[in-house]
Amino acid sequence: MTKKRFDNKSTEFGLWLRLQEEIDSSLGYITTNLDYTWCNYKTGDWMLIEEKRYGGKIKLWQSQLFERINKLCQADEHYHGFHRIVFERTNPNDGTIQLDGKTITKEELLQFLQFKL
Repeated sequence: MTKKRFDNKSTEFGLWLRLQEEIDSSLGYITTNLDYTWCNYKTGDWMLIEEKRYGGKIKLWQSQLFERINKLCQADEHYHGFHRIVFERTNPNDGTIQLDGKTITKEELLQFLQFKL
């Protein structure tokens, strides 16, 4: 059964989706949002980023879907991959930062976002 939200932090459409029996998760339908499509419009470089706060983990079904998307995007020479950024708390200023499982500094995060790492 489709999980109800514990809060109302969604769009009206997102809340509506969860109420539709015809597309219930028990029938195989799932959804996830992708947090960032990051790009430099001048160079064409781009990547996909999933952000987690408070040390959050990507769920298995999310990971499987993100892997499919990542494989499809690899045909583009300007694509720099799918990445996970995990904050100890909420952002680079209030705790540690992990990029794809490796602890990095705020400066390294900025370099990464400039496609330099």
